[in-house]
Amino acid sequence: MTSQVSSPAEQADEAVVGEQRKPATAKDVRRLDRVIIRFAGDSGDGMQLTGDRFTSETASFGNDLSTLPNFPAEIRAPAGTLPGVSSFQLHFADHDILTPGDAPNVLVAMNPAALKANVQDLPRGAEIIVNTDEFTKRAMQKVGYDSSPLEDGSLDGYHLHPVPLTTLTVEALKEFDLSRKEAERSKNMFALGLLSWMYHRPTEGTEKFLKSKFAKKPDIAAANITAFQAGWNFGETTEDFAVSYEVAPAAKAFPVGTYRNISGNLALSYGLVAASRQADLPLFLGSYPITPASDILHELSKHKNFGVRTFQAEDEIAGIGAALGAAFGGSLAVTTTSGPGVALKSETIGLAVSLELPLLVVDIQRGGPSTGLPTKTEQADLLQAMFGRNGEAPVPVIAPCTPADCFDAALEAARIALTYRTPVFLLSDGYLANGSEPWRIPELDELPDLQVQFAQGPNHTLEDGSEVFWPYKRDPQTLARPWAVPGTPGLEHRIGGIEKEDGTGNISYAPANHDFMVRIRQAKIDGIDVPDLEVDDPHEARTLVLGWGSTYGPITAAVRRLRTAGHQIAQAHLRHLNPFPSNLGDVLKRYDRVVVPEMNLGQLATLIRAKFLVDAHSYNQVNGMPFKAEQLATALKEAIDG
Repeated sequence: MTSQVSSPAEQADEAVVGEQRKPATAKDVRRLDRVIIRFAGDSGDGMQLTGDRFTSETASFGNDLSTLPNFPAEIRAPAGTLPGVSSFQLHFADHDILTPGDAPNVLVAMNPAALKANVQDLPRGAEIIVNTDEFTKRAMQKVGYDSSPLEDGSLDGYHLHPVPLTTLTVEALKEFDLSRKEAERSKNMFALGLLSWMYHRPTEGTEKFLKSKFAKKPDIAAANITAFQAGWNFGETTEDFAVSYEVAPAAKAFPVGTYRNISGNLALSYGLVAASRQADLPLFLGSYPITPASDILHELSKHKNFGVRTFQAEDEIAGIGAALGAAFGGSLAVTTTSGPGVALKSETIGLAVSLELPLLVVDIQRGGPSTGLPTKTEQADLLQAMFGRNGEAPVPVIAPCTPADCFDAALEAARIALTYRTPVFLLSDGYLANGSEPWRIPELDELPDLQVQFAQGPNHTLEDGSEVFWPYKRDPQTLARPWAVPGTPGLEHRIGGIEKEDGTGNISYAPANHDFMVRIRQAKIDGIDVPDLEVDDPHEARTLVLGWGSTYGPITAAVRRLRTAGHQIAQAHLRHLNPFPSNLGDVLKRYDRVVVPEMNLGQLATLIRAKFLVDAHSYNQVNGMPFKAEQLATALKEAIDG
């Protein structure tokens, strides 16, 4: 968990040392403050691996960064087609950044489909590196090109670099005993080497990674390293690339500390492990694989040494059923899923509400309805998390705002679940789950104390003076009931989904008791201690933009642009969606206009309007992609002027 990466200031020193090992070049070197690169190709071309390796080296160099992996939902989409294009976008800079960027400065297109699917996102003057070997007549016709875009003038507004990547890779690997098809698979490493040269990225980490990844196939490892080095050398020697670029480390963007690059799902996994250690409870994950949540199951299965048990169930219902059983048995219990799985788990979530047991329900949201867009992002499960159960079954809901924040959100979800004995929804999404950014590894003394006390004996005295255990006798502060581990002598009690009698936990059909239990469960959730909402408003603006979850980065970037242009706008971002922060109503009333950008059709705005009678204005997008900063800035400017 604690991979040691030096602080940005230290990384800057290391980068200088690394550059001294490289041969001097007479080519022009230009300094940039930021760059946005997109790698695109077939889903079998290794674009995600290529982007991930470039990201890792960029993180070790000390740049701030943000990534956007984008890949087809099909396991193997038809090769050379537009639906089969996979891409990876990386934005890195010498200063604090918040999004993967609106428009790439550089596109690496491995085939005609990759070019056609992405060229419309490029600004004029962007650089395009294309693998000319794939621009055959048949491949171009497959995606609707009547003539070669490399020759018909349609790319005249860009800096085009035609590179025969496949041919150069095969030529570089001719000394290896590989078939042409096997050699061609390394063309992504050739492209990675070329881009590493162009942007002065370290190379040692990638070479070490390849040796480790193909440790059992040393010839394949050597071939990939050779292709990687050949790409670097090609950039160094070819006349087509007369300029390379430097983006200095973001030494002033981060507090001093030990950093690593981390994705949202990995940060969430680490947060769950940290929560279990801080609570001194075993961690149990009952889960069924589903995109984009499966990575959490994969990661937690590696950490048995931390007392983690992972159970891959036969279906979603069995997964949460096992997790709820683990909660009854005294574990920190988790189930992970996406929207379709939440629908299947809803009855058991309601049972957890009735039993009043701690359970973390992690929903990595994706596009819907039904199967929908499994690999695309959306925020459309908020109302499902709030109300998607029969009866009055209130559940706390929290949402992280960045990939690194998923770690802290997991700890906060665990705090609420353990303190108040309730299931808790944690709403991440595909954008956060697959995206990555630098994360400062916290010190142990910075983590919250989540220790819990199990019931040990009787807690109630009857009129005759006898002492008994009442499983539904509540803590006067939190309204939480005691947590009694099965097998503790004298603490036997009834469980099940039928309504309980207050205090005793016996089955009760009494109308007055049901009314009381419904209201007390709601009061417990309403009384959860959550921090007040913080508002960023340096100039007493009249317009407030209110966000939640993964919209934080684009909203903040848009607000920065507007303020730089002289406009006054306030910003606030919700982590706790149920209950809302106690000061939210007062905050909303301070502003003439409230704008709520969401990747749905206005779910938070609906809640805000209903609860606070505020005329909140929605700005919505449901195309499977995150907001762009410029797009939001334009919409918010219209709200300010309105």
